[in-house]
Amino acid sequence: MKKERGIFIIFVVLCVLVSIGNPNFLGAANLKNTTRLIGIFGIFSIGSGIVIIGRGIDLAVGSVFSLVGVILSMLLVTHHVAWPLAILAVIALSLLIGWFQGTLIAKYKIQAFIVTLCGLLFYRGIARFISNDVTMGFGDGEGFAGVQYLAAGNLLGVPVPFLLMILIAVIAGIFLHRSVYGRYIFAIGRNEEAAFFSGINTNRMVLLTYVISGLLTGISGILLAFYTNAIAPSSHGNFYELYGIAAAVLGGCSLKGGEGSIAGIIIGAAMLQVIQNLVNLLGIPSSLNFAVMGIVILIGVLADKFFMGRQTTTK
Repeated sequence: MKKERGIFIIFVVLCVLVSIGNPNFLGAANLKNTTRLIGIFGIFSIGSGIVIIGRGIDLAVGSVFSLVGVILSMLLVTHHVAWPLAILAVIALSLLIGWFQGTLIAKYKIQAFIVTLCGLLFYRGIARFISNDVTMGFGDGEGFAGVQYLAAGNLLGVPVPFLLMILIAVIAGIFLHRSVYGRYIFAIGRNEEAAFFSGINTNRMVLLTYVISGLLTGISGILLAFYTNAIAPSSHGNFYELYGIAAAVLGGCSLKGGEGSIAGIIIGAAMLQVIQNLVNLLGIPSSLNFAVMGIVILIGVLADKFFMGRQTTTK
């Protein structure tokens, strides 16, 4: 837990510095919006982090957001499907995408980078095709206010997406850190061949990480679609997979696999949103968001390399 404590201290210091630099950071509206975004981004970052712990990578997250948003809008607005059925349909689609990618990676041994890169191109292409590349949305939300509440509502003053993230984080934490399956994922991340010879069904566990990532991406995709209420197929969720990877790396997950925690991933996701909020409050052009993200990922990788190097020297 040393990494998590260090990351949390940095996060607290960052929040203090941001609030000193711009008092608007502590405004009720800004805090609520930032917390809501932490919830939405934190959910899919958990899935990305679990994949990374298992020594994988998922580059298709942003394109899945686009596909989920487009299909959800078509089901609710164009075809007037009841919102519970529409939600189940897009969640099932996300699970299917996770299963498909996981099968190609685990069973057919195709590199995760290649599979998910192809997914990144394919899912967005499908989203643009079925929508005729037209921006879609949900209008005033009449008829599906219940699901809209999940994305834009508050419970006891706390944004619902943040509460959903906490619930999912608790479940994911128990699964990853308290169950035998979580230990299997860590073992595969450290050495997949050794895990296989120790009796672990490595194919099944690798597949499971991508199914989990697909599920959490689907949930975040629904929340993000209703939060923005404007799904432009060509740009909706663009490069959001980088946020998930950055949150995981910043939160202590090693890109080499076998290391990380749910708490660290949540702190990493929160830190990214605070950094992005700082960029907005300081009036820095939004075009620099990805530059900031690149620097954050690089710092995280360098810190991980330095930390691992010190551990090796100590041993």
